[in-house]
Amino acid sequence: MSTLTKREARLRRHRRVRGKVGGTAERPRLVVFRSNRGIFAQLVDDEAGRTLASAGWTALGKADGSKTEQAAEVGKALASAARQAGIERCVFDRGGYLFHGRVKALAEGAREGGLQF
Repeated sequence: MSTLTKREARLRRHRRVRGKVGGTAERPRLVVFRSNRGIFAQLVDDEAGRTLASAGWTALGKADGSKTEQAAEVGKALASAARQAGIERCVFDRGGYLFHGRVKALAEGAREGGLQF
């Protein structure tokens, strides 16, 4: 019996979630990618295969604060980019990560910014 690495297990969870969650033009999918250094998020229309809005920690420009605080700022930045694109509602795709820590902070920041999911 083979054991999965952390990355393989996360990708397996992500594929399972993607079978159930899909984004449309009216309600795009909020995708989260978390690395060791930072966090990225984008709103994707899966029917057209297009990214409608995106935000990442590299665009914030400030290195102070914890990674959790950075994730909350990325969520707020994504919400403002979504507002400019005319998007108010989305579905959340946590990308196989646990809804805890930085992923949860990003979601709460996006909700504070006005996104509904």
